[in-house]
Formats: sequence, C-alpha cells, structure tokens
Amino acid sequence: MPSPAHSPTPPQTLPLALLLRIFLPFAAGYFLSYAYRTINAVLAPHLAADLNLDATALGLLTGVYLLAFGAFQLPLGVLLDRYSPPKVEAILLLLAAAGAGLFAIGDGLGDLTVGRALIGLGVSACLMASLKTFVLWLPPLRLPAVNGWVLAAGGLGALAATAPVAAALQWTSWRGVFAGLAGLTAAAAIAIFLIVPEHPATRHRSDWPAQWRGVAAIFSNRLFWRLAPLGALALGAHLAIQGLWAGLWLKDVAGYNQTLIAHYLFWAAAGMIAGFLSLGTLTYRLNRLEVPPMAVAVVSMVIFIGIQAALAAGYTGTPLLLWIAFGFFGTASTLSYAILSQAFPPGLAGRVNTAFNLLVFIAAFVMQWGLGAVIGLWPRTAAGGYAPVGYSAGLGLAVALQITALVWFWCAGAGSRQPD
Repeated sequence: MPSPAHSPTPPQTLPLALLLRIFLPFAAGYFLSYAYRTINAVLAPHLAADLNLDATALGLLTGVYLLAFGAFQLPLGVLLDRYSPPKVEAILLLLAAAGAGLFAIGDGLGDLTVGRALIGLGVSACLMASLKTFVLWLPPLRLPAVNGWVLAAGGLGALAATAPVAAALQWTSWRGVFAGLAGLTAAAAIAIFLIVPEHPATRHRSDWPAQWRGVAAIFSNRLFWRLAPLGALALGAHLAIQGLWAGLWLKDVAGYNQTLIAHYLFWAAAGMIAGFLSLGTLTYRLNRLEVPPMAVAVVSMVIFIGIQAALAAGYTGTPLLLWIAFGFFGTASTLSYAILSQAFPPGLAGRVNTAFNLLVFIAAFVMQWGLGAVIGLWPRTAAGGYAPVGYSAGLGLAVALQITALVWFWCAGAGSRQPD
C-alpha cells in the first residue's frame, strides 16, 4: 500500500458559490459524455438501416467509443495528477466536439467509426477530472455522495438520450442530433476552462518517472485487484447493455415498438439517476453506522447480476420495474471509485480512478462488441431482428463472467485491508 502522503487537507465545507463553480461545469461535461455513450440505443435502428450494418458491425461502431475511452485512461491519470484537471478536460472536450461533427457529416462506416472514436477519446476525462478535483477540494467522507451527484448528471444525459432523442428524430435526422451535440460539447469545453478554479495542489508536480511509479503501485495493490474485476465487469455490462443492446433487446425479445422502447429506456435512465443519488448518500450514512462502503457496493452488484440473469432468461413480466431496477442497481459498481481512491494518497487519485476506469472500459468494449458477435451467431428472424436465443446466450455469458469475479472477490478477501 502506498504511504499516506497527502496533499493539503480539504476543508470540511466550501462556500456555495465555489462549490457550484467546481460542480456545475463538470456536471455539464459528464451529462454530454453519458448522452454520447447511450444515444446509440435509440439510434441503432436508424444507423443499421442507413448504413446496412449487421449486429457485429453495429456493436463495433458503438463500442469503439468505449475502446478509445479506455485506451487513454492510464495516460489520462498521469495528466490529471500532474496538470490542472479542468484544463485537461476542456482540451479533450474539443476533440469530442470535432468527433461529433465528423459523425454528423461522415459518408460511411469508416468516417463514423473515426468520429465515434474521437468522441470516446474526447470525453474520457469528463468523470475522471471531476473525481480528481473533488478529492482535492472535499473531505473523504463526502466523496461517495458528491461523486453520486455528478454521476446523476450523467444519468440525466442518458435520460436525454432516450425519449427526447426519439422525439427529436421526428423533425431531424441522427446527423442533425450529432451536429447539435458538437456545438454543446464545444460550449461545455469553454465553460470548464473559464469557470472551474485550479486547486493549489496541482501546481506541485512530480517528475514523469515518479508519476508512472505511482501507476505501478496501483496495479500491484492487493485491494485494487480484489475489487476491480467485479466492479469493472458489472459496470462494463451496464454500459454495454444500456448503451446499445437494451433497446434492441426490448425490440427483439420483448417485441415492443420504438415508442415503448424509448419509454422503458427513459425509465432505466431515471432508475440510474436515482441509484447515483441514493446509493452514494446511503453509503455515507451507513458508513457512519460502521457499515463499510464495500458491503453496500458488493450487495448491490449481486442484485444487479440477478437482474441481468432475468434478462438472459427472456423475462418480460413487470417490464417497468425490471428496467428501473436495471438502471438503479447498475450504478452500484461506481461506488468502487470512492472506495479505491480512499485506499491511496490524494496525489494518486487521478491515476487510481483511471486505472479502474481502464478495466471498466475494456470490459464494456469487449461486452458491447462480444454481445453482438454472440447474438450474430443465430440467423435473423422473419421480422428482420436478432434471434432471442442469441440475447440469452450473450447475456448469460456476461452473467457468468460477473459471477466468476464475485467468487474471486470472496477468495481474495483474506488478508486484504478494506478502507474505512
């Protein structure tokens, strides 16, 4: 475990005006990040029809966002711990705006894939820069709740990418939607650059070899490897399913039309917002009663695995409750960010969060693309959709991987120290 060398202790309270300057611009950035991440769940039928995509190609086009996002996480962690997190995020968001513009005007699958990859790279700091900044400015016990607030802003982005996007498609195309997102992303970049203050601790920089030694210390930490596989697979499954396959499952397995699909995706996003807001606050309150955050996270992830098992079984009863629960408990693994960051000094917070995020997005990409590959093994249905048995096989495999990680969590528990 790294030594507890700390940056200046964060104050117990912040003036409201300063808190809003720190929180609101980051919340806007993460709102857009999550909108980009999940929007293809609504746009998938339009993209598939316009570009003649099969399930594997659709999964790859959507998942390349996750691949580019995840591939940049380790360099991003070093940048966030060495330079000003708001400035790093603002610069990257300009790349996302360019990617959205390319996606809007691209002629074919190649252009759209490059655009989607630029978006993934450009929004890769939206959550990580905010989490790093919160570690610098806020007391540790407040992190699960405040992290939950910014994650809830992402949930609002996912919400906006459901029924509102479906409604927008009545008067514009998916290209028009992405053109609008490009403009909003450029505006968010400017706001973050100009409004979020720089913390004094970011002016004290260690050399590059020391930065990378910190990365090595994280990846050699036993607690990190106890929790990270379970958290990464659970969150990766949530991202992969909600970001693409949820909409197609509702169409091909449940047999719903586009209006009902947007309706249930809306409520899944609403459940996610509720999860972000309530699980973080619940963790804070239970921690004061000596219930460790790890227990809250793992129990909630177990429930989420059970919900995925119901989807794999093709359960379509009580669909509203099912998808609200999917969104709510799918947020449980985000508690891992606060749990892991508290196990290391604040100066490593950016690298800790991005190291975990790397695993999350590797898992999400593999699942998003892999689900398409498995689903595509079965012939298309007479209605032109994907075979329900393919969804059962793909989702069943995802559940099996998470159960394996849960077993590893219990087996690796002996001798590992849990953060307070």
